[in-house]
Amino acid sequence: MAGAGYGELLRARGVARIITAQLAARLPSGMLSLGLLFHVEGRTGSYGVAGLVLAALSIGQALSGPAMGRLMGRLGMRPVLLASTAVCAAAVVVIALVEMPPVGPIVLALVAGLAFPPVTSAVRTIYPKLVPARMLNPLYSLDASLQELIWIGGPVVVTTLATGVSTVLALLVSVALMIGGGLWFALSPEVAFVRIPRSKRRFGRVLLRPQVALITAVGFLVIASCAAIEASVAGAFGESDSRSGLVLAIWAVASLAGGLGLGRLPMRPWSLALRLALVTAGVALTPFVSGFWGLSAALVVAGFGLAPALGIMSAVVSASVRFSDTAEAYGWTNTGQLVGVALGAALAGQALDGFGPSAAFVCAALLSAAGAVVAAAGIPVQPDLKGREGGPQPDTAPIPVTPS
Repeated sequence: MAGAGYGELLRARGVARIITAQLAARLPSGMLSLGLLFHVEGRTGSYGVAGLVLAALSIGQALSGPAMGRLMGRLGMRPVLLASTAVCAAAVVVIALVEMPPVGPIVLALVAGLAFPPVTSAVRTIYPKLVPARMLNPLYSLDASLQELIWIGGPVVVTTLATGVSTVLALLVSVALMIGGGLWFALSPEVAFVRIPRSKRRFGRVLLRPQVALITAVGFLVIASCAAIEASVAGAFGESDSRSGLVLAIWAVASLAGGLGLGRLPMRPWSLALRLALVTAGVALTPFVSGFWGLSAALVVAGFGLAPALGIMSAVVSASVRFSDTAEAYGWTNTGQLVGVALGAALAGQALDGFGPSAAFVCAALLSAAGAVVAAAGIPVQPDLKGREGGPQPDTAPIPVTPS
């Protein structure tokens, strides 16, 4: 078996704790969009206004991601995480509790997005300092696999609360989890012990690294495809049919299984393209099947390659930049994915309105195929991580600070 086993990974000091804490801190990522959609539509009676609120949230996150990564190098991870959590939570609480004209929640959602806690960038920067280099690539795969729990549990919790109790409670529970999980993660010893050296490069220069640019572009297309799939599934079943949620949950479980099954395999330059070819093969079936079982089967195929591909993308970034630039690099890749969400949802929405679910699934398939093609074109610049250290390039002082 190539690489480290997951049992060995989780026995490494601090790994189980930081993985669990970051999952708790990131759980609101799978809740806030749906919670805001239900809440704003209920208050205003307009899906249009609700859509603008979600767009404002995504735009804020996309704009702030790289800057947050840079700030963690200047101010430290813990202060940035704590301050951003407080501001983001406060903005969502005001949306939940205060009646206001439509412009109010739009502006507050933008604030929440700009202050969205950079947990993903922080934890992926911490990982190389927790385990030996031979265990790092499996750790990124495990992280990508377990994040599917966010997209399985989050939507179920927020939908149950919003439709069964109240949208206010759904948002307040999301905020409570953001604060509780955020504190757990930010106050973890690993967050204090790992210091990011201040980057000497100009802001944005890390995006000129071919590997970072490649992964940002691939992530943009892959996550755009995912967003288009979500919208297409919802459109195929209708908003009152709960089977759409079950299909998406099956897709996420397949991704989790794929990540755990394939995540320990060696990462070669062509591995990303192969995983995305598997994703594309599954998504390409969706325009030609219908109903619960047909779509579920197609998305099981697609899902099995998704988490392994995301794990490779994280490992490629980590192996290709200096440690001081890692958080900013992940900020740029996250920004690409957030822009992809907006594009994929918009394309699928237009296709649904104009031509129906099959056309929307075609959009998803084309976006996935484009991601696989870009990954294949980028094979010459991707590192060969088989038998190599997968961590970031060293800075002058990249080692973690140990407690006295």
